[in-house]
Amino acid sequence: MSYGGGEAAKAASSGAAKITDRVTERIWARAAEWTLNPGRLLFAPDGALSRSLIVGVAVLFTLPTVNYFWKYEGGPGNLFFVSSVTLTLAAGVLLAFRRVLVASVLANALVGIVATVAWAKHQAMDMALHAYDLVFYLSSSSTIGFLWRDFRIYVVALMAAVAATAIAAAVAHRFDARPVRRRTAFVAFVALAIVTTIAAEVKGERRHTQYYWNGFHISSFYSSWAETVEALWRGQLIEAANSAPGAHFAMPTECAATTNPPHIILIHQESLVPPAYFPTLAYDHRVDRLFASQDGKVHRLRVETYGGASWLTEFAVLTGLSTHSFGGMQQFVQPLMAGKLRDTLPEALGRCGYRNVVFYPLERNFVSNAKFYASVGLKEMFDAEDQGAKTDNERDRFYFGNALNEIARHLQQSRRPLFTMIFTMATHSPYDTAFMPEVDVPGGGPGTDPEMNEYLRRLAMAQIDYDDLRREIARRFPGERFVIVQYGDHHPIATRTLLGLSNKLDAEDILLPLESPGFMTYYAVEGINYQPPPLPEVETLDVPYMPLVILNAARLPLSDSFRERQRMLAACNGRYFTCEPRDTVLAFHRRLIDSGLIDAH
Repeated sequence: MSYGGGEAAKAASSGAAKITDRVTERIWARAAEWTLNPGRLLFAPDGALSRSLIVGVAVLFTLPTVNYFWKYEGGPGNLFFVSSVTLTLAAGVLLAFRRVLVASVLANALVGIVATVAWAKHQAMDMALHAYDLVFYLSSSSTIGFLWRDFRIYVVALMAAVAATAIAAAVAHRFDARPVRRRTAFVAFVALAIVTTIAAEVKGERRHTQYYWNGFHISSFYSSWAETVEALWRGQLIEAANSAPGAHFAMPTECAATTNPPHIILIHQESLVPPAYFPTLAYDHRVDRLFASQDGKVHRLRVETYGGASWLTEFAVLTGLSTHSFGGMQQFVQPLMAGKLRDTLPEALGRCGYRNVVFYPLERNFVSNAKFYASVGLKEMFDAEDQGAKTDNERDRFYFGNALNEIARHLQQSRRPLFTMIFTMATHSPYDTAFMPEVDVPGGGPGTDPEMNEYLRRLAMAQIDYDDLRREIARRFPGERFVIVQYGDHHPIATRTLLGLSNKLDAEDILLPLESPGFMTYYAVEGINYQPPPLPEVETLDVPYMPLVILNAARLPLSDSFRERQRMLAACNGRYFTCEPRDTVLAFHRRLIDSGLIDAH
């Protein structure tokens, strides 16, 4: 037996040697042929371009793409992903046209065009290119008109690039006269598709806010295909039942309020969560009064984001809809739904005579907020530049002071009720440096995590500034009635260790289950010269019900859609997206669509 094994090994070794010799002989023969006739490097015997030249030119076309990926598409996981997807696209083109040069031209041109368009979009809107943009902007004459009117130079440049690519592909097809066998192209396509699937797993989930970064343009675009297909398969952006019983919701044209409503101040408290939610945390309990409503209770609010992406909470507060209901498009609800929603909170207030203004701490084009705000009825915006902000995170009293001054100007000129939405920023991350270190306020007790200690310092300043705001309102406007509503938009990243997570994780990389305490913040309602009605008696309120809470706090009449929300709040015990049965919410969405209050496409 051992003798037979030795003979087999010897035969195998001999066979391998013969194959190696044959390959070597062929290479040397080809090299000798090229030496005698250098033209064979460029042309085949029939006069067409040689395969080696075609492959060389294709590689040459690919070098700029390789360089771009290396510089701008992140680490090994991202590089593996974008490279495999691009090669799969090239294989698909090869399968269709059977020409290596055509595949190289079209695949590399696609990368160049996507990268350029993504850069231009980010410059204009502070957002990266998304696959659904092709559906969104090309699906109606109004969006095409918007592009032509506001971004004509970019549209012309894109058309020129597409035309140049088509010409280059036609030229490549003309000169590449050596078609690849379709079976070979198919095998390559299938193999690369499998590799791409593996690469997507290696890369992992796209970071939550990556869509708003100035970078990773190709990987962001490729990653967005899956959620775009999901939305197209669903047939609409928001989840909804196929049909729903009940009459259409009527859109009121006027407000039936019988008394002069109070002014409303809505405070978007950046990264605020009651520290009392963490029993092991040692802190100065004087900050607890910041979170209490006029009834003396702390009311729990379930939001839909952790550590960042405040625009998700803003969307729910202004529209009364859950961002979870948009599936994989959740992060993009504001730009995608701008102009597609009716009967929002600001619109309901506008019907009742309110003047709506917002004090925003960043530039107005951040994540395209100004366009979304205007589309839902918040047409007057004071951004960072309007307010004279010197940093992105001024102390709360800076924004409160600007709002107080505008309230005073308004009351001198008008008797209309005023809705003022104010964003704060002092408690925003990062927490590795002291915010206003000259201010002597308590942080955490001994042994508190340094980031949490800094967060608690900022929380103490927030509590001081809010108390000052209430006093100033009462002092400066003694004859006016106000209702103040505030809410925490999400947890600060400083709570991640208290939630059992690693302090090495960034907010963009943290995925929490829907029932996680990491989504639990608060809302509070109190009046000045005004007694608000009781708040909903539920253990936790989901954030889409906040517009209803605000309208009820001001004792304003409710439209049909908000009366249905009132019914749902009771039936679902304060839950929205996770309401049981799910048909309740899905039927509500269908009625909103059928009533023309949501354009779901």
